[in-house]
Amino acid sequence: MKNSIYFPLFFLLLAACQTSKTTERARLQDFNFNWKFSLDASEEAFQTDFVDEDWRALDLPHDWSVEFPFDSTKEGATGYLPGGIGWYRKHFKTEQQEDQKTYIIFDGIYNHSEIWLNGTKIGGRPYGYVPFYFDLTPHLNPEGADNVVAVKVDRSRYVDSRWYSGSGIYRNVELVIVDKLHIPVWGTFITTPEVSEKSALVKLQVDVQNDHSTEKAITLRTSILAPNGTNIQTSESQHNIAANANEKIQQELSVKNPQLWDIETPNLYQAVITVLENGKSIDEYTTTFGIRSFQFDPQTGFFLNGKNHKIKGVCLHHDGGLVGAAVPKGVWRRRLQALKDGGCNAIRISHNPGSQEFLDLCDEMGFLVQDEFFDEWDNPKDKRLNKYETHDDYISRGSADYFQEWAEADLKNTILAHRNHPSIIQWSIGNEIEWTYARTQEATGFFDNADWSGNYFWSTSPYSPEKIREVYQFLPEGKYTIEDTGRKLAAWTRELDTTRAITMNCILPSATLETGLAEAIDVLGFSYRRVMYDYAREYYPEQAVMGTENLGQWHEWKAVVERPFISGTFLWTGIDYMGESNGSWPKKATTSGLLDLGGFTKPSYHMMKTLWQDEPHLAITTQTLDKSIYKLNAQQEVVEKKEGAWERALWSWHNVNRHWNYETEQMIIAEILSNCEEVELFLNDKSLGKKRLADFPDHIYKWAVPFTVGELLAKGIKNGKTVETKVITAGEPTQLKIEVDQEQLRANNYDITHVVVQLLDAANNPVMHANREITFDISGVLKLLGVDNGAATNVQTYQTNSLITSEGRALLIVQAGLEKGRGVIGIDGEGLKGERVEINVE
Repeated sequence: MKNSIYFPLFFLLLAACQTSKTTERARLQDFNFNWKFSLDASEEAFQTDFVDEDWRALDLPHDWSVEFPFDSTKEGATGYLPGGIGWYRKHFKTEQQEDQKTYIIFDGIYNHSEIWLNGTKIGGRPYGYVPFYFDLTPHLNPEGADNVVAVKVDRSRYVDSRWYSGSGIYRNVELVIVDKLHIPVWGTFITTPEVSEKSALVKLQVDVQNDHSTEKAITLRTSILAPNGTNIQTSESQHNIAANANEKIQQELSVKNPQLWDIETPNLYQAVITVLENGKSIDEYTTTFGIRSFQFDPQTGFFLNGKNHKIKGVCLHHDGGLVGAAVPKGVWRRRLQALKDGGCNAIRISHNPGSQEFLDLCDEMGFLVQDEFFDEWDNPKDKRLNKYETHDDYISRGSADYFQEWAEADLKNTILAHRNHPSIIQWSIGNEIEWTYARTQEATGFFDNADWSGNYFWSTSPYSPEKIREVYQFLPEGKYTIEDTGRKLAAWTRELDTTRAITMNCILPSATLETGLAEAIDVLGFSYRRVMYDYAREYYPEQAVMGTENLGQWHEWKAVVERPFISGTFLWTGIDYMGESNGSWPKKATTSGLLDLGGFTKPSYHMMKTLWQDEPHLAITTQTLDKSIYKLNAQQEVVEKKEGAWERALWSWHNVNRHWNYETEQMIIAEILSNCEEVELFLNDKSLGKKRLADFPDHIYKWAVPFTVGELLAKGIKNGKTVETKVITAGEPTQLKIEVDQEQLRANNYDITHVVVQLLDAANNPVMHANREITFDISGVLKLLGVDNGAATNVQTYQTNSLITSEGRALLIVQAGLEKGRGVIGIDGEGLKGERVEINVE
């Protein structure tokens, strides 16, 4: 049995993997610029003398799939977009001098990549989410000479995922040039095993690699910089590093009165680590880290720096809507800030490791993170039907095909690259793996059991723990067992990091608890199995448990807050994502998010905000009585058409509108999402009565209101504070309201701005019941990344300069290049007064 799982510390590192945009590590170069790309290249494209003059010039990151029109003949599992085989080439001069080495780091290529340098294949990676690197030194031409790196990306298996994956070199690429005496890529690990308000112990493990043919006597100097950049501590130690050897050096420093990394105050320190020989700096490696402690207690839940918190988390896939998988940092910042504003404090990166930039943002913004390794283990999943494999065609073959060969290397690369991010509190070794093993499914008693007639979602286990164990042991083993593979993955994880909790997202936790696998798991995650929380408490009271994939509904959060032993939840999902929509054309995306594809808030967002934040909050939605999930009873009270349905509401929010535009006297159900103790509703300044939240077990205020043109206003009171919100009947759209989140950009080829367009009527009221086609004209020093309206059924091409709004709204994202100056965005539409927006690029 397990006691409290306590993980004192952290840290964060890896300037080694950050781009030169954010790092202070001089040896690291941004390698994203000046590539060439082709989808039509021959297999000879790896050769040095191959002619690529007609290839498309571009900069990375790049996702070619999202550049295509949506196509109903493609597969909904991956968003009705194509795959293919793409080639990338880049010419560069050799900069390394004698006694230096050069490495190339890829943060992620989707997928089946093969890498060549000067005509020689140096390696590749089938898995599309893992960071990896190569030593280029043996294949480089002499200093000053030209080199050619060529990358083949084989995404011909274009349904190899259960969601949109993108195609290409979709994450950052970096070049590292170092002395033969150096700190290797991902060569530091910083922990803080002792943390208090008065002091913190900072422990460093630093790898020093000596590729010289002689022994080297070095001084390893570490300086700790406070969050404000002040040097607060320096330590030096002397070492002899044997020729052609690697030595792990341990150092310890003390930080007085540490500024802790926390959800509200994500303070970040830096460790500047210098390798000196004869007093001369040979290599310098800057590592960012945070100081904090956390604990998962089976009885009382999750603690961060000694304070009990509920994990208010969401799951996120890696696409960014209109930008596909190549997501600029600014797009993630806007999306994460919206989630933060809604009370979210944690992200589960599902179902694959995240990018360095994404983790950097989580560090900076104060999100707790579960970093997940795999969606498939030994056995494949059906990418179209979201279940165990029932199709066996080439285009749907996924990571299970190469799991046995690559799993250890992929897992360990991820940990080495990510293990110093203070945001990461959990490593997840897998997602909903159980139903890919027939033995595990059968043992639960849920399936193919003639004696059971319950609903899997809402029923506890039909078998006792003893019965599950008995059946499981009786059934024949397959080639691989879930417990053997899971234990192996957990052991590999602990080889490199024992400071974080190991978890997995269990869709059949009753079986996982009996296979023996749970003994290797620190915190068992339940996937849509809130009804099993008390089962786990009864039979396994010393096992830490939480929700790791749950519905964005009140009933899910209610189950968490009522149970102190449940650490929290990760809702499916924080943001709508492309894919997982097989046979659903024109629905190209999954609509379970709190935000839509454009990053706009949805009713479920406002529900969770009322639950996750203490500040008073109000949001109004409306719907006609006939389309509503409610009805009027004999007393003309608003009640559910199906009594108790709210307790089993699933992924997507019920059908409601944001507007107040209906037919006169049409009966409308007004729903108010709020955490206020009391709300009063007004129609054109006439009170429709006060109601109390305590009278609504589904946590939704409801009124039946005959429609009248005008203003519907809600006023709420919480803790003596009054807040209000309203919706107004709008006329026909005549003009545009433009909001820009960044009016000044840096000429760095990365900065972006979001331009949000809302239709207005002649009285400046937002028009949310009507739509128009809008055209964008971009001139100057800006480049278009794409347009969208946020709707999951929008299959207009992203790479265009016009689109039809949804709910009267549209989104445009533009990006700065390397040229300074002014960019102008003209926005127009038929019958609309045009607008212009100017963006300065400095």
